[in-house]
Amino acid sequence: MPIRSTVVVVTWRGHDHITACLDAVAAQTRPHRLLVIDNASDDGTAQLLATHPSAPEVIRLPRNLGYAGAMARALSEVDTEFMAWLNDDTAPAPSWLAELEDNLGDAAAASARLEHPGGRVQSLGVGLTADGHGRDVTSGPVFGFCGGAALIRTAALRAVGGVPASFFCYYEDTDTAWRLRLAGHTIVTVPTARVTHRHGASTGLGSVTFHRWNERNRLLTLLRCAPAVVAVRELARFAAITAALPLRRNVPDAPNFRPGLRCRVLGEVVRRLPATIAARKSITRRSTVRRGAVWAAWTSR
Repeated sequence: MPIRSTVVVVTWRGHDHITACLDAVAAQTRPHRLLVIDNASDDGTAQLLATHPSAPEVIRLPRNLGYAGAMARALSEVDTEFMAWLNDDTAPAPSWLAELEDNLGDAAAASARLEHPGGRVQSLGVGLTADGHGRDVTSGPVFGFCGGAALIRTAALRAVGGVPASFFCYYEDTDTAWRLRLAGHTIVTVPTARVTHRHGASTGLGSVTFHRWNERNRLLTLLRCAPAVVAVRELARFAAITAALPLRRNVPDAPNFRPGLRCRVLGEVVRRLPATIAARKSITRRSTVRRGAVWAAWTSR
């Protein structure tokens, strides 16, 4: 059987958890190419990769480009029909890749079933909220794929502009799925493609950097992909909440409610506005579906 998929695993300081992922990929029932992008790990990951029995193909980057940057780098190396995205803290079932390939159909991308170690479903894909947040969904149709374990048509991914490398981490999957939707593609979920996921093993969910990237990239995704009125509304809303926080009582004790972090997010978004507007124009040229139609279809669910 010919190899149709390149499985891309991005790692950063993955020494303590990537072995389970490599073992699981090696046990797949479907032939594949395995490409590991090492984000300049300094914890012995490089040595582990060099001695693992599966002998993965490795590209070691000179500096940490984040998940988005590493996936963008990997895309330039992919020569197969499909590109599979896989977190280094996952362990896919042996039939994971075969299930994705066999059930993709005419869609541009397929999201797998990510499970907590105990078996409870964590995500079947990404949904879109009325204020433009991407969120994990556990039932029904999905707006987008979860980048932790997904299969994407390589040609379709390149045609819509590839991976937003400058995001560094978070929302690169939602942004990519949104662009695929705007280009007229469909995205499916394949619940039989099961993957155990140690969520946040690499990045630290709830940390200051997590909230910074998450908030910034949500706003950038809206500015790139959403109807203009929505993007401007949500940016103004974020700024208004930031300005009001010092005057409020009982503010939640979470990093994304700290004025300093939010001001930093706003500064980064403003500095990126020229490039973001240029990207929006490019996305518009590639689109076959109106932004308003995609927004209405998925935020009304």
